Amino acid sequence: MTANQTAATPITGREIRLASRPVGEPGPDNFELVEVAMPRPGEGQILVRNTWMSVDPYMRGRMDAAESYIPPFQLGAAMDGSAVGEVVASRSETIPVGATVTHFLGWREYAVLDAADATVIDTAIAPAQAYLGVLGTTGLTAYAALTEVAPVREGDVVFVSAAAGAVGSVAGQIARKLGAVKVIGSAGGPIKTKKLIADFGYDAAIDYRNGRLGERLADYAPEGIDVYLDSVGGDHLEAAIGAARVGGRVALVGAISTYNDTAPTPGPTNLFQAAAKELTLRGMLIGSYFHLFPEYIPLAAGWLADGTLRTEETVVDGLEQAPDAFLGVLRGANTGKMLVRLGA
Repeated sequence: MTANQTAATPITGREIRLASRPVGEPGPDNFELVEVAMPRPGEGQILVRNTWMSVDPYMRGRMDAAESYIPPFQLGAAMDGSAVGEVVASRSETIPVGATVTHFLGWREYAVLDAADATVIDTAIAPAQAYLGVLGTTGLTAYAALTEVAPVREGDVVFVSAAAGAVGSVAGQIARKLGAVKVIGSAGGPIKTKKLIADFGYDAAIDYRNGRLGERLADYAPEGIDVYLDSVGGDHLEAAIGAARVGGRVALVGAISTYNDTAPTPGPTNLFQAAAKELTLRGMLIGSYFHLFPEYIPLAAGWLADGTLRTEETVVDGLEQAPDAFLGVLRGANTGKMLVRLGA
């Protein structure tokens, strides 16, 4: 096919729908795999064959019916999220057949969408799937958190939770580039903690599964920490507040330890220390920082090219495996970015 042509024969593809809303931890029964016929693109639209899709912790909140910063998934409807793919039919003057694009209609093998809702990516500087991880919103989250939300200054001691995950594995390395004198990460299990030091540039690693998180943090940062990137909440946030120096800065990125809770989670027991130490605890939604993409992508691509930014991916194959991949993210099964490969 060429630009401005539609598919000559009908196309069918599979999609994952939300079958039911979970109570507590989700399971396979909350998802449904369905085959659907794809409509032909209308004027100004494109048909994309998805090749990679992302599964991310924030999607757990979208499985509930509660109002939030992003609409919940609808029962009986296809789920969505970040994906990359190849344009196989186009009625757009701006995006031709053969282009590789990112968009937000993941959880399906094919997607028809307005060309304005897709972004053409440069696969010469990095593989396509990198735009779902280190060059996508997870990498940007680490960069925005440590440059604007809780800025790292020369000589700072930085603590990062979920440090072997998609955001944390990049954040430790960025903190070092921004002048941190020491970077401490927490992760679950000895394999991940070894990777923090061997692969992701951390000076010290805490296995939170062994308990004594606050004590270990005090051991590694006896004079305290200046910056904390929080993706976990709960005991990690409490430990960070306890270890923070006067004027410390906290980026509240996520709270994965609470996502499956069925009752309100108590806050840190030492929250008053945030006032006594004059800490800044600032929440962030990555959508507020998309303006940094033009600045961040060339920087990160350059770091990838010169080898000073190392990444890892955990990849599962096939759309039918996407629910398991997502549930794995919630359980900490991934190192680096969790991705679902849909096709070559």
